[in-house]
Amino acid sequence: MAKTASREENALTESEEVFEKAADLFRVMSAPMRLRIISALCNGEKNVGELLAEIDTTQPNMSQHLNTLYQAGVLGKRREGVQIYYRIINDRVVTLCRSVCVQIASESD
Repeated sequence: MAKTASREENALTESEEVFEKAADLFRVMSAPMRLRIISALCNGEKNVGELLAEIDTTQPNMSQHLNTLYQAGVLGKRREGVQIYYRIINDRVVTLCRSVCVQIASESD
């Protein structure tokens, strides 16, 4: 009986961990600016200047959102000279964003 209770507690703990991780991911993606950045990076890496040419915001605001996405493990970055290039390293985020955005767009048609 103790093994069953322990297994149930472990399963509950694992599901709580999954819910916590999902909530963390949704918090990271809760800003429209971050969704724009993810969308802009879907087809490959870009530097901050290239992102600013596509997305209407200030450089400090862009950098703040890029840092949040980087810290959350959504984006990776590399330096080339003075430029920093960002890329998506978490493909699940792209899949989730596309799915939600397509669903919302189809509902508003």
